[in-house]
Amino acid sequence: MESLKLSIDNVFKFVSKDSIFELKDKALNIIKSLYERTGMGNDFLGWVKMPSLITEEDMKAIDEVTADIKKNNIDFFVVIGIGGSYLGTKAVYDALSNNFIQLKKDHAYPRLLFAGHNIGEDYLSELLEILEDRKYAMAVISKSGTTLEPAIGFRILRAHLIKQVGEAKAGDLIIAITDPDKGTLRAMAGKTISKSFTIPPDIGGRYSVFTNVALVPLSIAGFDIRSFIQGARDMQKQTGPDVPFEENPAAIYAATRYKLNSTNKKIEILANFENRLHYLAEWWKQLYAESEGKVGKGIYPTSVDFTTDLHSMGQYIQEGERSIFETVMSVKRTKRKLAIPIEKTDADNLNYLAGRRIDEVNKMAEKGTIKAHVDGGVPNIHIELPELNEYYMGQLMYFFEIACGTSGYLLEINPFNQPGVEEYKKNMFALLGKPQKK
Repeated sequence: MESLKLSIDNVFKFVSKDSIFELKDKALNIIKSLYERTGMGNDFLGWVKMPSLITEEDMKAIDEVTADIKKNNIDFFVVIGIGGSYLGTKAVYDALSNNFIQLKKDHAYPRLLFAGHNIGEDYLSELLEILEDRKYAMAVISKSGTTLEPAIGFRILRAHLIKQVGEAKAGDLIIAITDPDKGTLRAMAGKTISKSFTIPPDIGGRYSVFTNVALVPLSIAGFDIRSFIQGARDMQKQTGPDVPFEENPAAIYAATRYKLNSTNKKIEILANFENRLHYLAEWWKQLYAESEGKVGKGIYPTSVDFTTDLHSMGQYIQEGERSIFETVMSVKRTKRKLAIPIEKTDADNLNYLAGRRIDEVNKMAEKGTIKAHVDGGVPNIHIELPELNEYYMGQLMYFFEIACGTSGYLLEINPFNQPGVEEYKKNMFALLGKPQKK
């Protein structure tokens, strides 16, 4: 089985290979501390070994719920959650679905819709319009059950579903994915909600993609979650503390980012040449921003979709302030083949490309862009996936997770809390007149 490939050859004009490899012992010791739970935030390190801890019994429990939901012949499955409670699922779903209708070819599975990740009145109203005459079910994902955005979304959608099918039937069409012991949703489970799964208490939202948070909705949408988990397991083996630094892609990525940051490269741009990876970048941004952005430290994560954004952001990347570096994701093999036809008059002067596949043109755009940006003063890290499927998405997402934990410890911060996120909430709740707890 192939694996993702990481190349840092295009950073050596900016930081030396020796300076990166000087961090090898430190990086591997950090990964060891992640496995042994001896570092900061060690009460939220359940994700590190999660792929290898998932059992076939766990998978069968998801299979049973998938089959039960499928019997209802639903059109849509709504995922209600915010942050890591939806971004991981959305990343995999978009990466592996049809670009336009996001349905499996045989239409055997429901389309995923998402709610609870914003407080948009138009968004929720239009979602209700879509669902009005359709069969649907939902998963509400929250440890506490009281996080504002998903709580509002769930209240509205639950009321709509009850009106549509009645309270008893609605309870059979709602899945709670929540804390195993406490919280509003846990109290509802087994009473007004008949189906529930747990979120491990020692895994934070942005590291939860290999838990029920994503596995349940992805299974219901028809994806091969066993292959997804296997990709993560194989990447876990490739990035463990016993893997030599020069063979460990997560350790190399973390060390390279750290050295670039030390030379005033403060912004990392995650670029893709496959638009299906747009939401993978959104997931990555949350993972790294919420993990590293503390105590005045952290690389600012942003993203672009190439070649589209070469006609907008490309100008800044080429000639703007030199505080940036790029990590480019590309896909070796596409799912489909499409060639450029010949045109008799050649009015658009494209006959020199006639017979060539679109992917070949895209790959040449990628190579040309990387060379131009490196020549323009932008270091480049390159990640290549053999193809887009569940297995390689599992590899990629676990790679980013373990590298993120390593990066946080290199910065000497706790990458598993998010104290700054609470500040806006205090102001918002005060303005809304939320009652104070007595």
